[in-house]
Amino acid sequence: GLSATGVTADLAAVVARSRGVAKQLNQGVTHLMKKNKITVYFGDGKLTAANTIAVAKDGKVTNVTAKNIIIATGARARDLPFAKADGQRVWTYRHAMTPKELPTKLLVIGSGAIGIEFASFYNDMGVDVTVVEMMDRIVPVEDAEVSAFAKKAFVKQGMKILEKTTVKKLDRWPGKVVAHLEDAKGTTTQEFDTVISAVGIVGNVEGLGLEALGVEILPRGQVKTDAHFQTNIKGLYAIGDAIVGPMLAHKAEDEGMALAEILAGKAGHVNYGVIPGVVYTTPEVASVGATEEQLKEQGRAYKVGKFSFMGNARAKAVFQGDGFVKILADKATDRILGAHIVGPAAGDLIHEVCVAMEFGASAQDLAMTCHAHPTYSEAVREAALACGDGAIHA
Repeated sequence: GLSATGVTADLAAVVARSRGVAKQLNQGVTHLMKKNKITVYFGDGKLTAANTIAVAKDGKVTNVTAKNIIIATGARARDLPFAKADGQRVWTYRHAMTPKELPTKLLVIGSGAIGIEFASFYNDMGVDVTVVEMMDRIVPVEDAEVSAFAKKAFVKQGMKILEKTTVKKLDRWPGKVVAHLEDAKGTTTQEFDTVISAVGIVGNVEGLGLEALGVEILPRGQVKTDAHFQTNIKGLYAIGDAIVGPMLAHKAEDEGMALAEILAGKAGHVNYGVIPGVVYTTPEVASVGATEEQLKEQGRAYKVGKFSFMGNARAKAVFQGDGFVKILADKATDRILGAHIVGPAAGDLIHEVCVAMEFGASAQDLAMTCHAHPTYSEAVREAALACGDGAIHA
């Protein structure tokens, strides 16, 4: 019942707000470091021994020694050899977060979480967006049914999506980029004014002195660790994007907490089977555990419980009825094996299933738990019910 005219987006204000929130959060962590009496050395660090880091800043080197050292150096955008970012015509995710002006016609290379999130944002801002994905579907790590639904939603919003397509070359010209696109039919060219390269991230493990110490590095450029995050060098540990596993902030946080417990003489543990993933698009996508395709590959007998947000009162009331919740459970034991959500608040709803899986719950356990009405979370309960006798409102 609301109407408005002359609504516009102020890009500078959007970017300023984004950076302002990030700065506040950063300052909050800085405060916590001081509060907990943690000494911080700013500079470029390099291991000179298993227990020593040389920190260089402004021509001065400070040697810091410790009984235990943890490598937690994060990751950076992976560059394509023919599409190296320049911050002008070709961007990484960092450039895409702080644009000086909106692109007119944007090409996004890669439809993983980072690529499709920026594609969704810029499409919402009115930019003509084309996404190129070399695999046969977008967000390829997600459940295939979720990928198909997400593609349909994005195309309906005006996004152009080219699957089974690769970018072979980029020609840069003043004010434009000519992309050479190849699919099963051959090669074509299209012009864009901006390109976002979103073909994944790579851990920051170079220049740390690891090779000189004999630290084992895996073929994909990750530090090799044991079950307790220790490298092959005693007292030297690694976590987060520097080691194997999903490159997610919350995965790194869990590993940091677990390792702190281990170094304190306690039992730290990370359950890698219950690490949720969220794609912050419109609609949102969230998942945890196995996909249907993975269960088929394993030859595991399973059942599917699915519920559409079209049957959810809260979603319908706020014009967000598109999407569904899908729960996968073991056919014999009813234990939850995975969950996949596309729709409103998916990134928040997934954690109910995470807790259930952490405690080894069955779909029936979730189905028999009372959920407030009207809430989005009722769709999760209905999907759990659908693993049994059937959802109530379907």
